[in-house]
Amino acid sequence: MLTIWGRISSINVQKVVWAAGEVGQPFERIDVGGQFGGNREPAYLARNPNGLVPTLEDGEVVIWESNSIVRYLAARYGAGWIWEEEPAKRAEADRWMDWMNTSLQPALTPAFWGLVRNDPARQDPAAIADSIAKTEAKLDILDAHLEGRTYLANERFGMADITVAPGAHRWFNMPVPQKDWPNIRRWYAQVSVRPAAGPALPLPIS
Repeated sequence: MLTIWGRISSINVQKVVWAAGEVGQPFERIDVGGQFGGNREPAYLARNPNGLVPTLEDGEVVIWESNSIVRYLAARYGAGWIWEEEPAKRAEADRWMDWMNTSLQPALTPAFWGLVRNDPARQDPAAIADSIAKTEAKLDILDAHLEGRTYLANERFGMADITVAPGAHRWFNMPVPQKDWPNIRRWYAQVSVRPAAGPALPLPIS
């Protein structure tokens, strides 16, 4: 059985929980980080020296960094399904996975922390407005990409959908102005009803 270390409110933990569910692997998830703490304890740091979540244990294998974990689960347990063997096709998914970590997620995080987690250090209205504007610009890119497409990569469900959809889930449930983005909404409605998505996308967001 897999062990996933990390609280489900973490968007990065959500990706891993969803991936584990998609590839049919039973897992135990242990709350770590945030209000649960434990991520600075020596036992946890021995698994993940960054002190962040998630961390995956699969027997003797220990992996940190959410996208690396998703790729591992997909390659080991989902080959020919959510894992593309052909490098060019896999790169289609890889680029959106990395886009999520380097573009969408950093854009939306300041507004999320200020408006949802109510972090006193992130209550600056200008910073929140800037975060909203940057997120909208990234979602414009995503919506344009999804025009005429069912999924993010290679016209079948895969790693890219698992890693980017939690960002859409978070944004659509935040107290921010919502643009239409018909392609994102169509895609999100389709992927978020998958059985493995339910445990990974809690409501309310926190």
